[in-house]
Amino acid sequence: MNAKVRKQLAKRKRKLLKRISILHGIWQSPMIRPSNTKIELAEKQQAVHCGGLAVLNQLIKTTGLRKYINDAASVLKLHLPYDEADHVLNIALNLLAGGRCLDHLEHRRNDEAYLDALGAERIPDPTTAGDFCRRFSGVQLIEFFQGINRARQNVWKQQEDGFFDQATIEADGTMVETTGEKKQGIGINYKGQWGYHPLVITLAETKELLYLANRSGNRPSQDGAWFYFDLAIDECKKAGFRKIVLRGDTDFSSTEHLDRWDSDGVQFIFGYDANKTVSGIADELPESEWKPLKRRSVQREAQRAKRPNSKEQVVVDNGYENQRLRAESYAEFAYRPHACRKTYRMVVVRKEIDVSKGQQLLFNKERYFFYITNEAADEVPSRDVIRGGNDRCDQENTISQLKASGALAAPLDTLESNWAYMAFASLAWTLKLWSGMLVRVNGNPGQRRVRRATRIRIIRMEFATFLNSLMLIPAQVIKSARQRTFRLLTYRPSVDLLMTLHDHVGVPLRC
Repeated sequence: MNAKVRKQLAKRKRKLLKRISILHGIWQSPMIRPSNTKIELAEKQQAVHCGGLAVLNQLIKTTGLRKYINDAASVLKLHLPYDEADHVLNIALNLLAGGRCLDHLEHRRNDEAYLDALGAERIPDPTTAGDFCRRFSGVQLIEFFQGINRARQNVWKQQEDGFFDQATIEADGTMVETTGEKKQGIGINYKGQWGYHPLVITLAETKELLYLANRSGNRPSQDGAWFYFDLAIDECKKAGFRKIVLRGDTDFSSTEHLDRWDSDGVQFIFGYDANKTVSGIADELPESEWKPLKRRSVQREAQRAKRPNSKEQVVVDNGYENQRLRAESYAEFAYRPHACRKTYRMVVVRKEIDVSKGQQLLFNKERYFFYITNEAADEVPSRDVIRGGNDRCDQENTISQLKASGALAAPLDTLESNWAYMAFASLAWTLKLWSGMLVRVNGNPGQRRVRRATRIRIIRMEFATFLNSLMLIPAQVIKSARQRTFRLLTYRPSVDLLMTLHDHVGVPLRC
């Protein structure tokens, strides 16, 4: 960012802050006063509502994403006029431009300014996009993800050395509901929900989606998870991660694969079913083996007074059965699952629960939660195993953001075509993450601190916030022979961040 742009941003920021300031702003009532309006059509100027696409256009060019997509997703015999990357990026950029479904492609393709912003003469319509998704088989979609992961390897190479200390691979299933009755492959789950049940494999450190597999709605969460775990492990080994950890809930313990992963040097922390065998062992542990478990408290600069728990009061007033956690403790023991030849650490958490009705205490009960791991006890204490198992819950936030972005949807008529749509649409979330990961943490200590905070902010930013603060900024699109200029037509504080992102994603990647 040159000095002239920095001066412009500082001036606009001062002007905005003065306008909204309580001390210096203009006081008048009412504030919102609609006036007479007039509509005119510009003769030559073109403006787009999503000026933040300038960053993503540069990101796609810098990472060479088009080539990786075309090499991995080769399903078209002729490119007349679109190639595979045109179709895939068309679906992903639609979501990043504020679209919510496949039909919104029709709005994009009829917007001259949007076409100019992409440097396209035209883009596929919703029907053509749906036909493209129907061309893919499950094997071809796995190859597509591997192509995206080859581009991801280049993004990972730009990270600091500490980034490669550990890769935590997580897996979970989620329900994508649909009211359609003629969608091939749908099923009904135990909750009575109709739809698909995709498996989601993510990297905990960056929230990136590594693999996604669509399945019928009645399939269990762990169905086929070991295969995608193996693919993700291979990707992380290629990248040079020094430690790889697998995490999942009780459905993903995959005991028949634990020995193989352990022999390959892969660590794991899985929840484990509280069956009669392990519960019986926990019951027989002497009380001296149990240690009190204290959860991490969130440190806040200023403590606020707690508001009354209205839900709790309703439960008490109506005399509903209520369960309150009284205490927690933990212990561990050696255990060999039936499908394993090796013995592993089994960490158990005992929750002591008071069961009451109204104001009356009925009885006390205990519940056990188990975690199986091959982490060495001298390197990872039991409390850290429990903490690692609980941190897996953050994957629910990643899945919710994939849903919020519109990636986990089923607009088409077959299982594999909907799988293809999910794969292509999830690229919108990936591009958002890569734009943050390519912020270079360099310079003096102050600059490094600010840039590291910027990177974390973009990675953890919700998709809707990313759209409204960085993507949906009106901009004039100016075409010239060698480039597209996006002249932003408004100022907001997030414009500073957008300028920073554009500068960083334009830097050539290190090989």
